[in-house]
Amino acid sequence: MTTRINLSACNKLQLDEFCNELDLPRYRADQLFQWIYLKNAGSFGEMTNLSKALRGEFEQRAELRGVRQTSVSRSKDGTTKCLFRLHDEKLVEAVLIPEFFDDGVADRLTVCVSSQVGCVFGCSFCATGRMGFFRNLTIGEITGQVLSMNAIAEAEYGKRITNIVYMGMVEPFHNYAPVVDSAEILCDPLGLNLSPRRITISTVGLTRQIRTYADEKRPWNLAISLHAADDEKRNQIMPINETLNLAALRQVLVHYHRTMKQPVTYEYLLFDQFNDSPDDARNLAAIARWIPSKINIIMYNSVEGVTLQRAREDRLNRFMSELTNLGARATVRRSRGDDIDAGCGQLAIRDQDSQGKTIAGRQKVQP
Repeated sequence: MTTRINLSACNKLQLDEFCNELDLPRYRADQLFQWIYLKNAGSFGEMTNLSKALRGEFEQRAELRGVRQTSVSRSKDGTTKCLFRLHDEKLVEAVLIPEFFDDGVADRLTVCVSSQVGCVFGCSFCATGRMGFFRNLTIGEITGQVLSMNAIAEAEYGKRITNIVYMGMVEPFHNYAPVVDSAEILCDPLGLNLSPRRITISTVGLTRQIRTYADEKRPWNLAISLHAADDEKRNQIMPINETLNLAALRQVLVHYHRTMKQPVTYEYLLFDQFNDSPDDARNLAAIARWIPSKINIIMYNSVEGVTLQRAREDRLNRFMSELTNLGARATVRRSRGDDIDAGCGQLAIRDQDSQGKTIAGRQKVQP
């Protein structure tokens, strides 16, 4: 029996090739594209502008493996977190984060999306890292989360999502091709038609992929999950830094800026009495001078079993004052959804029935 192709793992060119092999006109590929990547169809039966015969042919030759929304949690601050089940029963999460005008009307509606089940890099502060890595998501499993969250945004706020960040469960650049393909699809005029400047892809610092990203002239914003501003501390909480250290990161970011002429954003979780001293601020300001950049100071969402805690307000204020005095562009991003465990992976890790792969050995800062 011929293996059926999973069309929700196909990019636009691959959908074209599929229809071409069936001797179908070009517009059929566009119809498939919109059903999968705009209308979030879960079956060929939903594709009502296709004939019954054509739907039957697609059923014989192909399948759709999207995501199924299994639970929705809503925070008192407006944050909405969804748990999704995949065809193999694995679980991933996405979060809708609204920001409001003073009159209470929704302004920005940001979706934080996952691109893998679990994560191999084992950062000691991260629930997803504690889960380990199971597998990469397909294009459709990534876009399906976004489209589901977009439907929630339209129902609750009367408008579509405005921004997407690839900062949910995982390391996006460890699943490079489906991530960039999904971002292209989300910007496509036949899809959500988002501006590339409304999408941000985050990485812990995978230098080979950052270089490829630059050389391919990818238009989306780049964010670096930094979280410590010297190698000694970064090694303690982010095992990847032992092989891809700050010197390697600096080299590739200089290449990125020379190639793209774009700034980067450094994401910096502020942990109480670990990376929040004036010396840490000075080291961070020095990193921010490598290339044009801005810094997002993030107040940590506590994770069960992790000893690292959110920095106190007095230490945050002193840290921000030091950054400002040194001329660094920095903003504070407050935690959202504390009451619904909105930190990455906190829901999914509870229901995964096994432990995935990880590069982490003995953590130097014990989780």
